Order: sequence, then C-alpha cells, then structure tokens
Amino acid sequence: MPHDPVKQFSVFAENRVGRLYDLTSLLKDNNVHIMAITVLDTTDSSIIRLVVDDPPKARELMVNNDFPYGESNILVVEIGDESELRSVLSALLEAEINIHYVYSFIKRPSDRSAIAISAEDPETAAQALGQRGFKVLQQNDISR
Repeated sequence: MPHDPVKQFSVFAENRVGRLYDLTSLLKDNNVHIMAITVLDTTDSSIIRLVVDDPPKARELMVNNDFPYGESNILVVEIGDESELRSVLSALLEAEINIHYVYSFIKRPSDRSAIAISAEDPETAAQALGQRGFKVLQQNDISR
C-alpha cells in the first residue's frame, strides 16, 4: 500500500463574523466533507485547521474563492474511544516525540474515533504508535 499521509489544510482567515461559515458552506455546497476541524484565534486573524475527505477538490475551491491556505501532512491515529488517548500519549512520550497540537475528528467512515496529532517527528511517531497496536490512518482511509 502506498504511503499517502493525511492532508491538513491551514486556512488563514481574517477575524470577522461569518468567515468560518463561508468556508464550511463552500465545502459543503461542493460535497467536500470536513472530517476534523480546529480553529486557532488571534486578535485579527484565525487559522482554521481542517482535514477533509477530498483534498484535491478542497484545494481547488480555496484557490478559486480566495481562501489563503497552507497544506501539510498530519498524523492521524484511530482510537476506540477517549480512554485510549492516554495510551497514545504514552507511546509518544516513550519515543520522546514532542507534540505541537492535537484535535479530534468529527466523523470517520468506519464510525471509530480518531485524533489528529501534529508531532515533531511524524515518521517515528507513526512507528511508535504502530508498535503499540494503533492504526495510523492514511488519506485513503478518510476519503469516501
């Protein structure tokens, strides 16, 4: 199976009423499903981080509708429920992996929970989690 990491979009939006609504509406109206989302708010702007089921379509929509964005790979690990969070963090601690931020998925096609993790060394983090029996998801696990 080819290595196809999950894509995270970081959308840069001015901090004004309705901008998040505009972005989510644009995606929904074009059948792009938001699987995970978090918003980092600053005084005059926001960074909307999201994982979608159709990255190429999302990319096209953001370019054509003036939503500046960055794109990166994000580590996504499947968990049964919140009780497994400690084990995930323990595996990363033992591997001495620094975590920048974490956020949870809204929905997964297999109806299991998942968390997105921005980690200092994603390759080593994925190996450490795999050795503990956790499934690290690829983009094709998220896409419909």
